[in-house]
Order: sequence, then structure tokens, then C-alpha cells
Amino acid sequence: MRAMTRRALLAGSAVGASAALLPTATPAAAKPARTAATCASYRAEYHFTVPDQWKNDPQRPVWIDGEYRYYYLYNPDYFTGGTTAGTAWRLATSTDLVTFTDQGIAVPKDTTPNGDLWSGSAVIDTQNTAGFGAGAVIVIATMAPDEVTQAQYLYHSSDGGRTFVNHGTDPVLPNPGVRDFRDPKVIRDEERGRWVMALAENDKVGFYHSTDLKSWSYVSGFVKGGIGVLECPDLFRITAVDGTAKWVLGVSANGKGAGLPNTYAYWTGSFDGSVFTADAADPQWLDHGWDWYAAVTFDRHRGDGSVDPSVRYALGWLNNWDYAGVTPTIDCDGFNGTDSIVRQLTLRRGSDGTHYLASQPVAALDDHVSRTVHLGDLEVSGTRVLDHRGTAYEVTCEITWDQLRGAGLQLRRSLDGTRHIDAGIYEDYAFLNRRPTVNPDASGRWQESHSPFDPSARTVKLRILVDRTSVEMFVDDGRHVHSSAVFPYLIDTGLALFTIDGTAVFRNTVIREFAG
Repeated sequence: MRAMTRRALLAGSAVGASAALLPTATPAAAKPARTAATCASYRAEYHFTVPDQWKNDPQRPVWIDGEYRYYYLYNPDYFTGGTTAGTAWRLATSTDLVTFTDQGIAVPKDTTPNGDLWSGSAVIDTQNTAGFGAGAVIVIATMAPDEVTQAQYLYHSSDGGRTFVNHGTDPVLPNPGVRDFRDPKVIRDEERGRWVMALAENDKVGFYHSTDLKSWSYVSGFVKGGIGVLECPDLFRITAVDGTAKWVLGVSANGKGAGLPNTYAYWTGSFDGSVFTADAADPQWLDHGWDWYAAVTFDRHRGDGSVDPSVRYALGWLNNWDYAGVTPTIDCDGFNGTDSIVRQLTLRRGSDGTHYLASQPVAALDDHVSRTVHLGDLEVSGTRVLDHRGTAYEVTCEITWDQLRGAGLQLRRSLDGTRHIDAGIYEDYAFLNRRPTVNPDASGRWQESHSPFDPSARTVKLRILVDRTSVEMFVDDGRHVHSSAVFPYLIDTGLALFTIDGTAVFRNTVIREFAG
């Protein structure tokens, strides 16, 4: 991700972040983080959070010995900042992608003159192509020794990816003289017996080949302007429900200037091992909210370890560089860094013949349900406050109507009804609006997110995940998703249904709570 932004932010955010909207937040370096005795916890109930300090970019998990090994960028010096700021790769393991076990730092920073590590990817070298042993875990990540010149460096592990050592101090892919040259995503091309790297290069994703992971040659580029500097590229193959196989190229991108999301843009298309050809010039977006950045996707492994070609997992950083240092968790819990729920992605064909990625929360979330409340069918005209209170839950329903302008839910509602998060549909769009509650966007510009909706259907399915500092709304079986950070007062626990200019029935309304 962004060179100067990352280092400057990590060096200064914990000691100088503006948190004017957060009554509980003060400069974190001024005093130790409060304990639970004096400050209630904002730590998420069922989302992944960093144990302490800071996290940002997820790194693509790898499957080893029956578990996912999930790396992420971690700054152990977040609260002191200064010249020691920067990120290492920390490791957590999981068998179900809902609960994770911390394993500490796997790839430390500042062990060579090259400094700290940025984003990259880990692969398992089953055929010993790099010469570090069959099954060695190889990490290729961006580093910038002079804080400007970005290049790709190699680390290797012989203990299943729990600890790594550097492969010298020279890059395996030097910078050719450009500013943006980062976030390598490496995949194995078994058909052609080589490795493929996708690299973020400003408005281009560059593709490279290697036979040994240690020397790389440029082969082609995919260019897309108008959506900011491309970061964290992604490349994978997935088989659709109808049997069609597609390649998908994804990037983290900032389309705010064009009225588009600031999340994960993707194209379906074909890839011949060297060149990606998109089905359409403009991308689709995997999330329409404000806070689903630096996302990664990864293989779904079945119980026997085999890969399911029809399902892929995904997770993103629940934050945004525009306000990354603003969160009540700094004071109350001593950390800054929360991830989205892990999603299951499937490739589906829309009514217009276009293929798209549909998202659903990971199926294993069902195994962590502690309480289920069935409310049945509820008729609403105006506002209907429900007899349920909570800060972390899932609510699902199908809203049907004959004639109205809008309908939805008020989440994390205050007792007097003045504070809440609104989620639903209005005329020809679905929306998630955090403006009526405390949230990280002091500018007031990034409050309500939209995605397309066809009002002629006169029905919409909503599945909404609510946690202490986030809301994720899945619309119509995951055709569109909105993920946004929110910081409601912990006393705001109400839930209401609403309609605008009409009557609707909220069918099969179900609330599920989760065990931590």
C-alpha cells in the first residue's frame, strides 16, 4: 500500500489522530490504554481484531496442516511512533475462519537495512522451485529501504510459516525507476510450470513470470485509470454455478472522485498465463461501503484438504486511510485494527448475462450462534421499534411491498431514537447510512453508501451483521455488500424497522446472537 502514507500515518496516528467525534477518544500516547474497569470495551464480539497496537492490510492466508495461516501487517510500535514505526507480518491461525489464535510476529521488521515489510503474499513451494526445501513457505513482500523506492524481497520458512528468515538483502524484483511498485500477489501456474506475479504499478497491474521465485521477468500489464492508485492486486480462477470458469482480476482502488467505492474493484475475464483480458472495461465492486480495503481472497479447502473450485473466501480491512487513526478502541482496548467477517464468494450470472461475485458470510459463523430470536412476519407503516437490544448480532429478513419509497432497519438505535444506523432501500438504490450515529468520518462526506436496486421487484432480502464498531449489509443474497465502520455509544442497543411513504411486510425476521 501507499509508501509515504503508511509510514507517516503509523508514525503519527497514535499520538496525533483527530477524534473530535469520539467522546471517549483522547491522544492514545498521552496515557496508557484504559482498563475495562474504567472504560467499556469496543472490541468486536465476533470479528477478527489485532491483540494490541495496530494492524492494517490482510495478507492472503495459506492452508497448512489442516488450518489457515493468516498473516497481516502489524505495527508493534504504534503507541510510540517516531522512527521505529512500520509494519511486520503477524500470524494468526484458524480452522473455521471465525475464531483465530494469535501466533505472534512471523516476519519481523527492521532485521535488515531494508526496514519494515509492506504487503505481499505467501505461497507454499511444494516442488522446491526456490531451493529452500519442498514445502517451504515463501513470502515475497514490498520493502522501501529509502522510504521511496519500492521493490520486492523474499523471505522463507522451514517451519510451516511460523518464522521466516530473509533471503539476503537484495530484491528479487528491483524497482525499474517508478514511484508505485508494490503489493506482489503470487500464484502458481501448474499448467505452464511457473509462478505468476501481479504487481500494483500506479494505474497498472503488471504481470511477471518466474520459475524459481527468485528472478522475475515482465510479460504484460493491465491498465485502468480513473479509480486512483491501484493497490493490493488479486488474481484467481473460479467456476460459476452454471459451470462457466472465469478468471478474476481484483484491486483495491479509490473511486470516490468518480462517485464510486473505495474498496475492491474487480473484472471477470480470461487469463492465458501472461495476459488478462477483461469481459468489460469498467470494474464491478465487491463492496459498496466505506471500509473494506486491502482485501484478499483465498482458496476454500474442503475437509480432505482439496480445493473447492466454485467457492473462494475473502476478507478486508475494516478501515479507510482517510481516517485510519480514529477509533475508540485505542483508548478503551489498546488497539486499532479490525477485519471484516470472512466471506464466501461464488460466481453467478446476472439477468443481463454478466457474471458477478456474490458474497455471503462464512458458513462456520452458524456454529457460533448463542441465541436465535424468530420474530416472524412484521407489518410496518412508519417506524416500529422491536423488543430487542444488543451490540453484536445478525438480523435477516425479506421486505415485500406493493407501493412505497423506502424501507429498512434502524440499527444500534438510542432510546430517544435520535441516534442510529440506517440500512435498507430507497427508490432505486440500497443504502447504508451511518450519519445519524458516531462514526470516523469527520468530513461528513462519506456517510451514506449506495448500490443499485431494481424497485420493480418490490422485494429485497437483507442480511446484516452488526458488531460493536461495524455494520456489514448483504443485499439480495450477496449481490451487493456494504461494509462500514461505526462507533455508536455502547448504550445505543435498540433496533427498529421503518418504511417511507408506504407499508411493507418484513418477512421471516430473525435475529441471531453470537458467542465470543
